[in-house]
Amino acid sequence: MLLAAAPAVAAAQILPQFPPGVEPPIRRDEPYRLPNGKLQRDEILKAEYKKSLADSKDLVKLAADLRTELEKNDQYVLSLSAIKKTEEIEKLARRIRERMKRL
Repeated sequence: MLLAAAPAVAAAQILPQFPPGVEPPIRRDEPYRLPNGKLQRDEILKAEYKKSLADSKDLVKLAADLRTELEKNDQYVLSLSAIKKTEEIEKLARRIRERMKRL
C-alpha cells in the first residue's frame, strides 16, 4: 500500500501547486520575453551594438584629431591635450572591448 502512494507523493513534491490567480514564477530555462513579445536578450544585444557603433565613431574621430595634432607640431614635445586624447581613446577602446566580451 505504501509503494502505491509513493509516486503520487513524489509528483506532488516536484510540481508545486499554485492557488488560482497566482502565476508560477518564471522558469530559468525559458528566455525572458518583453511585453511586446521580443526576447530581452536580443533587445539588449541590439542596444549594445548601437552603443558600440557610436563609440567606434567617436574613437575614429578622436584618433583623427590626435593624428592632425601630432602632425601639426614640428617639435618632439607632446601637448597636454594630445595626452588627454590618448587617454580618451583608451577608455573608448576598453568600453567597446568589454561590450564585445559580453556577447
